[in-house]
Order: sequence, then structure tokens, then C-alpha cells
Amino acid sequence: MDRAPRSLAKAAAVLCAVTVVLLARPATAAELATLRNGFTIRHEHRLVMGTTTRLYLAADDSSFTDVPTAEITGYEKDLSLSLSLPTPAGSRASIPARPASAKSGPTKPAIPLNQVVDSASAAYHLDPDLVNSVIHAESGFNSHAVSPKGARGLMQLMPGTANQLGVHDAFDPQSNVTGGSRYLRELLERYNFDLVKALAAYNAGPQRVEQYQGVPPFRETRAYVARIVHEYNTKKIAQEKAAKQKRGSAKAPSSPRRAAKSAATTVAAVPPVEHPAH
Repeated sequence: MDRAPRSLAKAAAVLCAVTVVLLARPATAAELATLRNGFTIRHEHRLVMGTTTRLYLAADDSSFTDVPTAEITGYEKDLSLSLSLPTPAGSRASIPARPASAKSGPTKPAIPLNQVVDSASAAYHLDPDLVNSVIHAESGFNSHAVSPKGARGLMQLMPGTANQLGVHDAFDPQSNVTGGSRYLRELLERYNFDLVKALAAYNAGPQRVEQYQGVPPFRETRAYVARIVHEYNTKKIAQEKAAKQKRGSAKAPSSPRRAAKSAATTVAAVPPVEHPAH
């Protein structure tokens, strides 16, 4: 007669233990990191590492993106039911990472963005600092960014441009940066390595640059070009200053002519360019 009460007591104890464990687990509700450029990044949790904040896009830490801490203006809970509601056609901004499945296989291991940029820059003879400046202006280093016009990923490739460049997944950092770097190189060659015109074409399209024979009179495009040029010049000036100090302290400085000759083989070492006229 006492077996039933004992079984019921055991079940209650087990249920109580499970409840305690669930209550003791840390909250895993997703958050949204708001960036200065207006984009948001949905993530499960984050790790602040000084000037860089790592946003983990999956609960198992298999996917993450590193964002400059200064670019993040705040955080808020993601109250949307993005996993249960249908996603608008042509948009994947709410999908943090490609899940593993039997068909697609395990998720690719994340590659540090600096390695991705260095590889793409070397392939298309670009300065990594320039590519990073473009990424900064385009997406704020958010690999899942989607603009109101539909541009996607780190270098904000439009679907048509991505298809022409052979980029099948614009949200994959390596594919996106490789395709964006190739496109930037093509624009530089098209405009005889005039960086200002190439950047204007990257933002507004080559047709607009040719229509206005230079930077189009669009506030957005002019601000975009000016921002990248300023950031790029700042990096180059700092590097030149450091190089001069190093040469001054060295006993046998290298030949300036030889250094200039090797630098001229890439777009990387172009001298600081002037800001476009406003």
C-alpha cells in the first residue's frame, strides 16, 4: 500500500531537483549590441577584452565576431522571437550563425578577421589598413549586417555584385572580404588608382562617378569617402612617424629608394590622399 506514496515522493523530489538546476542556470537570453553606425548584432553572450569585445553568436562559443569596444554604444535584451517567426525574404540579419546539420556538416571554425583581411589584401595587392577602413565604414565589423538597401556582410555587398564576384554566402567573413577586396581592386584599376574615385564608386556605384566625373554630390557618399580617407591617412601618418623614429635610432638605416620601389608594387603604400572637396 505504501509503494504509491513512495513513488510519488520520489517523483516530486526529482522534479524539485530539476527545477533547482534550471533555476540555477545562468540566463541565456540573447542580447542586441548596438553599434555607432546604427547596426545591431544579436549574440548569446560577450567577453570584453580591452579595446575589443568578442560577441558570441552561438551558445556553444563555436561562432563569434570581434568588434572594437568603442564602436558599441549599448546593449539590450532581444525580445523578438526570431527563432520561431518567419524571416522576411532576402534578409538574414537575425540569423547569428549557420547551424550544423547532417547535410551541411559541422560549422566551419572561425578565422580571425585580421587573417581574413591579410589574406584577401595580399591576393589583390591592397593595403590591409585600407581594407579594414572600408570594413569599418561599411559595417562596423559586423559580419551579419544588412543595410536598408539589402547590402550584406562586412564589406556590404549587394546581392547582384556578390553574384558577379562569385560570393555565394555574403555573411561568410572570408567570402565577403575576399569578394569585396577584389571589387575594390577592380575599381582602383578602373580609375587609375585614384582612391577617392574608387571609394566613391564602391559606395554610390561606378555609373554615378562617371555621371558626375568624380565624387557624386551626395552627402552620404562624400561623408563615406572622407571618413575612410581620414582614417586611412591617420594610420599611414602614424606608421610613417614610427618608421622615422626607428630609422633615426638605427645604426644602418635602409635605403629610402629601395623601400619606395618595393612599396610601389602594391596599392598598400600609396601616400596619404587629399579629402574630396565638399
